[in-house]
Amino acid sequence: MSNFHIREFSFDEDYERVLNLWKEIEIGMNVGKSDSPEEIKKKIQRNPDLFLVAEKENQIIGTVIGAFDGRRGFVYHLAVHQNFRRQKIASQLLNEIEKKLQAKGCIKCLLLVFSDNTHAIEFYKKQGWKHQPEDLVFAKEF
Repeated sequence: MSNFHIREFSFDEDYERVLNLWKEIEIGMNVGKSDSPEEIKKKIQRNPDLFLVAEKENQIIGTVIGAFDGRRGFVYHLAVHQNFRRQKIASQLLNEIEKKLQAKGCIKCLLLVFSDNTHAIEFYKKQGWKHQPEDLVFAKEF
């Protein structure tokens, strides 16, 4: 198992390294406007403790973002560098963000997965997440 630690994201120290990790993810990660410096700063102002990174020897090897609006929790950008997969890093990141959301009073959490990302779908099922085929996702960019 990889020797790593999980800590809260620090914009000044981590933003560029995290963005580079996200851009390296081949399947299941879309880096867009919501990942700009301005948008990430807004996110961490709202939920500063719900952006975690996994780090090994000063390298960011994983991330997860959580959000809580007072009613529902959300999980975004759970990602692990391809050289560090299958070492329980994603499981530990997800577990940590779930605990933090529950501590805030969150009783239900949602996440989005691209329909062709079969590895992620199976991973989330193994972690106890349920697919809700009756729900449709709508999006609108501003």
